Amino acid sequence: MLSLKEIKEKLEQSTGAESWITELEKDERVGARKLWTSWKRKQQLALLELEAHEEKIKFDSSYCSRTNDLVAGVDEAGRGPLAGPVVTAAVILPNYIKELVGLNDSKQLSRNKRDELAIMIKKHAIAYSIHFQSVEKIDELNIYEATRQSMTEVVLNLKVRPNVVLADAMKLPIDIETHSIIKGDAKSLAIAAASILAKTARDEYMDQLHEQFPMYLFNKHAGYGTKLHIEMIEQYGPIEHHRKTFEPIKSILRMR
Repeated sequence: MLSLKEIKEKLEQSTGAESWITELEKDERVGARKLWTSWKRKQQLALLELEAHEEKIKFDSSYCSRTNDLVAGVDEAGRGPLAGPVVTAAVILPNYIKELVGLNDSKQLSRNKRDELAIMIKKHAIAYSIHFQSVEKIDELNIYEATRQSMTEVVLNLKVRPNVVLADAMKLPIDIETHSIIKGDAKSLAIAAASILAKTARDEYMDQLHEQFPMYLFNKHAGYGTKLHIEMIEQYGPIEHHRKTFEPIKSILRMR
């Protein structure tokens, strides 16, 4: 009979097809049952993750008229914050990349997981592009139009022209077949990939901004209107990286 340590080690390497797995199901030891239950749960979660991945691929393929059509996903990060740019990304993925199983809407993943996936996306993507829309442009145009123009530019900057563009909740004025997908980052693999690249790029930018202006703690709130951030603005005043047309910054500036 295998020791609990041996069972744990073997389960970590198991694919589920080994003959000894059947015997383990019959093991009545409490420790063995716990190891079996934990492994089984992980297997089930992995299966659900794979099924969700394949559904996203199928969703993207449903917009293709030919099997070799290229789909670009487009998404943004940073429409809501009081400071920093809005960042958009466009990504064209190959048909299937095993390393991208688990790719999901960036908001559903930890920062470490997003960072890991961003590396894999950049490694395997057919093409990708990232664009930073400045605070000045946001204040000049309004956040919606600034985001739309950035999304348009990020698609046009792709080194490979896609056949279809799927944008997260945005219609783009380009001469490529384009679809606006509500909650697209949860449905489309390409849009989810774009959301990861946009989010990780913006987080890195805000971390660098924190190094320049540590009193605002941009590394904590990424420029969003948290209570802490607003307190810092009231104490130190807005800087050039704050969006002057956004409240409460607009009112704070009016009172100064």
